[in-house]
Amino acid sequence: MRGGHVRRAAVLGAGVMGAQIAAHLANAGVPTLLFELASGGDESIANARKAVDRLRKLEPRPHATDSVLQRIEPANYDDHLQRLRGCDLVIEAIAERMELKHGLFERVAPHIGEHAILASNTSGLSVNALAQPLPESLRPRFCGVHFFNPPRYMHLVELVPTAFSSPKVLDRLETFLVMGLGKGVVRCRDTPNFIANRIGVFSILAIVHQARLFGLPFDVVDSLTGPVLGRPKSATFRTADVVGLDTLAHVIEGTSKVLGDDPWGKYYRVPDWMRTLIDRNALGQKAGIGIYQKEGREIRVFDPNAGDYRTAELGTSPVVSQALALPDAAERFAALRTSTAPQARFLWAIEREVFHYSAYLLETIAETARDVDLGIRWGFGWKLGPFESWQAAGWRLVAGWIREDIASGKTMSEAPLPSWVSEIDRVHTEKGSWSASAGAYKPRAKLAVYDRQVVPDRVEGEPHGSPGRVVHEDTSVRIWTPDDAVLVISVKSRMHTLGIDVLDGVHRALDIAEEEYSGLVIWSPTAPFSAGANLKEMMPTIEAGDFTAVENAVARFQDTTARLRQSWVPVVAAAQGLALGGGCEFLMHCDRVVAALETHVGLVESGVGLIPAGGGCKELALRASQSSADGNVFPFIKPVFETLAMARVAGSAPHAQELALLRGSDVVICNANELLHVALAQVRALAEAVYRPPVPTRIRVAGRTGIATLESHLANLREGGFVTPHDYVVARHIAEALCGGDVDAGSEVDEEWLLAVERRAFMDLIRLEKTQQRIRHTLETGKPLRN
Repeated sequence: MRGGHVRRAAVLGAGVMGAQIAAHLANAGVPTLLFELASGGDESIANARKAVDRLRKLEPRPHATDSVLQRIEPANYDDHLQRLRGCDLVIEAIAERMELKHGLFERVAPHIGEHAILASNTSGLSVNALAQPLPESLRPRFCGVHFFNPPRYMHLVELVPTAFSSPKVLDRLETFLVMGLGKGVVRCRDTPNFIANRIGVFSILAIVHQARLFGLPFDVVDSLTGPVLGRPKSATFRTADVVGLDTLAHVIEGTSKVLGDDPWGKYYRVPDWMRTLIDRNALGQKAGIGIYQKEGREIRVFDPNAGDYRTAELGTSPVVSQALALPDAAERFAALRTSTAPQARFLWAIEREVFHYSAYLLETIAETARDVDLGIRWGFGWKLGPFESWQAAGWRLVAGWIREDIASGKTMSEAPLPSWVSEIDRVHTEKGSWSASAGAYKPRAKLAVYDRQVVPDRVEGEPHGSPGRVVHEDTSVRIWTPDDAVLVISVKSRMHTLGIDVLDGVHRALDIAEEEYSGLVIWSPTAPFSAGANLKEMMPTIEAGDFTAVENAVARFQDTTARLRQSWVPVVAAAQGLALGGGCEFLMHCDRVVAALETHVGLVESGVGLIPAGGGCKELALRASQSSADGNVFPFIKPVFETLAMARVAGSAPHAQELALLRGSDVVICNANELLHVALAQVRALAEAVYRPPVPTRIRVAGRTGIATLESHLANLREGGFVTPHDYVVARHIAEALCGGDVDAGSEVDEEWLLAVERRAFMDLIRLEKTQQRIRHTLETGKPLRN
């Protein structure tokens, strides 16, 4: 492995975790060997091949598209070990048993190339102990690399050096993990469960313990420990179901064996009620029943006292809701701590225990408090890490409260807070984050790969700063420049919807860019790219029957996308998260798109009874014409018609390329934090090449023949009951817009013709009561209506 590049990789072990790591390597474009035990029979790689096949059935999907799985090559340990010599990175991912890993390392070590890195995806075994059987020449190139499950979606990777690991090797691997796989890397000490699981699993055990003390049932606890506390929707016990109760029990027991003199060690035990559920094979989500059980539409929850399930009742007490609504963090914690309400006292107790435990462990498990906070945020989905929450409420104030609770015997351990807690006022400062082992503040890593992150993930208390100079800002957009050469526009509306004010902002940005700058980038620091046109803004006008104003708004949207395409400076969009409806149309009209792997693109207007009318249908007709070598555009039109009629959303940026919603020339990267860096590089390259806007061309369309063919297909679906009557009406208008309207097949039309067809179809549909019903229902419920 040289310079952070991985030309070829191998994963040893094709279990669920190993196969998913291989899939994510494939997502990143890395050809990957997937090793498993040789199978009997004619095909020795059958076990590994079956593991690849199983990936297609997993949800959420570990692979960006089915086609990327072609980059995974099944292999076995008997016949293919010599092929490891051509791999830059080898990741071991077999069962968490030291003797099995040692045996495998002894077997594969002679075949690993002299430049390659060997890493173990252990979740908690000592990496120094794992390194023991390795030859001296390989030890500097060995370390732990702990992916969180599922590897495609979980941002955190823990990088764990041994005493022998080469710093240069670690830097190269971290560079690849960040830039190549899109991960957030935290370097850990070689301690049990490393950082995130050590704190995160303890947090679960603390919640279990405090819930029992305060007499709170599981469903109430989940109401208290989810989004209201800045944590994921799955909260605590739903998360246990997702992880698998047997898996969680295994982690608890494994940790208990290696904790040594941890003052909280006695709490690392599997609760009796969890044993009961495991014995019943109620293992959680994978078994269809665990702590929770779904019966029809009813959600039921396990009651340990009754030994059976009852109807789940979610919700927090008014006292807690009032306390959590306080804007000041110190006031919130004070209200919870002094309350007599069990739910409030429970919340203070679980926060206190994690603060206490994190402070006690910091010196041994992590280099800085930043590593703990980012590890918990990235690995467990908390909005703030434990030290961030503590600092936000007042470092010394909270420390005093914890000491009082220790002295009065309220805490889970009598261990005193470390002395360094009294020596500082904050853990995160402009100088860096606190290192308990060094007794000083330490800045962030200086790896060059982090220079690509214009706006990195920062912890509370670190200086955020401004990435550039503001040129214009209002309530809808921020127009700014990072370098006085290229302009950036960032949308500020909720979900980055595209109302008239945002469209006006885009025109303003284009005016300024064409006058004073060499290019324009459309980028917002947070996802989504855009949820599309602002239907909520438009609905009062529709209900008032002012369809002239509606048509003017549609025309303004078309003018805006046309302006993006025809600008005299290059325009590049940087996308992550959702890019729906008008957001997708914005992408389609930029000179280039830089999309994060997790960009979900779709023209979804049919779901609200409309068709894309911001140039989306026109653009797909144009791409059909450009892709047709023999003049027959229908083979391109048919699949995109199905995509639009079904309101299909791409599951990834590569999938969007397959659906023709992104172009093959658009750039896909794995790390969303690098979007702006890459987009700026792209727009500068286009400008340096003496940019000129594309010349309008005549567009060959499928015409009446194409419409009739699609209509015939629709009629069959309607007869079979697969589409509703209004689905049929909407899809018929989509067909007309994609095929160019009432013209002969093979006719050549211009863009204005196609935009007019789009606009007429949109206006025909917006006047229909069934379409208006769909819009109202979606605005009220967030869900589509099939009428």
